[in-house]
Amino acid sequence: MKSYIIHFIRHGKIDETLKGAYIGTTNVPLSEDGKKELKILDREYKYPGTMAVFTSPLKRCTQTAEILYPQQKPIIIDQLSECNFGEWEGKTAEELKDEPDFKKWLSGSSEVKPPRGESNADFTKRVCNMFESIVEGLMKTGTTECVIITHGGVIMTLLAVYGLPQAKPFDWVMDNGFGYSVRITPLLWQRDKVSEVFKRIPEKAENYD
Repeated sequence: MKSYIIHFIRHGKIDETLKGAYIGTTNVPLSEDGKKELKILDREYKYPGTMAVFTSPLKRCTQTAEILYPQQKPIIIDQLSECNFGEWEGKTAEELKDEPDFKKWLSGSSEVKPPRGESNADFTKRVCNMFESIVEGLMKTGTTECVIITHGGVIMTLLAVYGLPQAKPFDWVMDNGFGYSVRITPLLWQRDKVSEVFKRIPEKAENYD
């Protein structure tokens, strides 16, 4: 029976001034350094080939897709957006330290949410429902390999829920422009909804010589 390969790639870097701030659905573009770094990675590393590219609608993801997969027309999916941090968007942990619900939210509470934002539970439900729809679509169409360009929080959440070996979200942290490849076997997926995380990507180009 055929298996299905999904490559998760985190978008390139955003502007340096945003470091340390919670940037979820704020639609910021890649920084100039972020664009340059992706081009260097694309030259020095080997990104996987793909039959389809799915991407978050936010600029930092669509621009990453344009740089890494210029020949592919990406399929833009709203539900692959990063968590909506509501009124906490653009603020740092230092600025939020006195917010009554911030520490609970930071500790992983599933129900607490930023004002006008999205709870961890709602975010997880959204991205998991979308991922399962993508997997179902791959199986229906016979698309055996795809790339998903999205956000660190989305990737870490999906790998924590569906990935083997089992690990917590922050065990799946990755740098910008990097990610993981997973293999889905239909029988195992239908029975247990799990996938095998089998490598980090991209790989050094000389590995393909």
